[in-house]
Amino acid sequence: MSTMAPPSAPRASGGTNGNAGRVARFLATRVGLSLITLWLLSVIVFAGGQLLPGDIGRAILGPLADARAVAALNHQLGADRPLLAQYIEWITHFARGDMGLSYAYREPVGPFIADALAHSAKLGVLAFVVVVPLGIAGGVWSAMHAGRWLDRTISIAGLSATVVPEFVSSIVLILVFGVWLRWLPIEASYPPEANALEQLRYLILPVLPLVLVFFGYIARMARAGTVEALDADYTRTAILKGLPRHIVIWRHVLRNALLPTITVAATQLGYMIGGLVVVETLFHYQGIGSLIYNAAKAKDFPMLEAGVLTVGVIYTVANLAADALHVLLNPRLRVRSAE
Repeated sequence: MSTMAPPSAPRASGGTNGNAGRVARFLATRVGLSLITLWLLSVIVFAGGQLLPGDIGRAILGPLADARAVAALNHQLGADRPLLAQYIEWITHFARGDMGLSYAYREPVGPFIADALAHSAKLGVLAFVVVVPLGIAGGVWSAMHAGRWLDRTISIAGLSATVVPEFVSSIVLILVFGVWLRWLPIEASYPPEANALEQLRYLILPVLPLVLVFFGYIARMARAGTVEALDADYTRTAILKGLPRHIVIWRHVLRNALLPTITVAATQLGYMIGGLVVVETLFHYQGIGSLIYNAAKAKDFPMLEAGVLTVGVIYTVANLAADALHVLLNPRLRVRSAE
C-alpha cells in the first residue's frame, strides 16, 4: 500500500511562499505607482517652469542686452525648440543622471544639487532625530494619562504648534533667542572652519520651527496607536498573567502602537529634507529649498526642474521605505495589504 505525504506540509510551504509572493506583488505595485507619480511630477515641473514669466535669454543677459543676442542665446540653449522635444531630452538625460547645465552658472547642475541636498539633509536629519523621540514619548505619555490634564496639555500644545506656520515661529524664535537674548546666531550659515559643536550651535535655531511643526503630527499618531494597544485583548491578557507594567508597555503595547508612526515619520523626513524653502530662506541656509527658490527667481530651468524632481524622488523613496517596513513589521498587513 503506497504512502502519501501529509497534506499539511505542502499547504504550509505553499502558504509561506504565497504570502511572500503577495508581499512582493504589493511592493512591486507600489514601486510602479511611485514611478508613475514621479513621471507626472516631471511633467508638472517642466510645464510649470515654462509658464514662469520672462525670457530665459533676457534673464541671463540682462534687460539692456540686444534682442539679437538674446535670440541667439535662446537658440543656443534650445529654448526656442518645441516643448515636447525639450521635455523628452531633459527627462531622458535626468534618468541617466545628467541634470543638465545651469543657465545662471554655466556649470553642471549635479554638483549644486548634491551640495545643497547635503546641507538640507544635515538640517533635516538633526530635526528628525530630535522630534521623533520627543513626539513618540509625548504621544505615549499622553495616552497613558488619557483624559487627564497632562493628556490635554500635550494634545493642545502639539496641535497649537502644528497649525503655526514655519515663517511665524521662525520669526518669533529669531526675535527671542537671536535678537533679544542673543543666545543663538540668527543665520544658519556657519563658517567653513567650524567644528561639529559650532555647526550644531548654528543649526539649533532653524531646527526648532521644524520640531514645533512635526511634534504634533507624530505625538498624535503615537497617542492614537498607544490608546488602541492599551485596550487590546493581548494587553489585558498580559496584565492578567501578572507581568510587570513596564514589560507590558515595552513588549506588547509599544511594539504594536508605534507601527502607524513609522509611515508618518518617514514622510516627514522627506519633507524636512526637501520642503525647507521658508526656513532656509529666513535663516540664509544654502540648502535644496533655497536653491530651488533662487533658481525660480533666475529662471534657471535646469536647476529648478532638477531640484524639484530630486525632492520628489526623496519623498517617493521615503514613502516606499515606510510601506516596506510597515508591511514587514506587521504580519496582518503582509496578507491584508497584498490581497
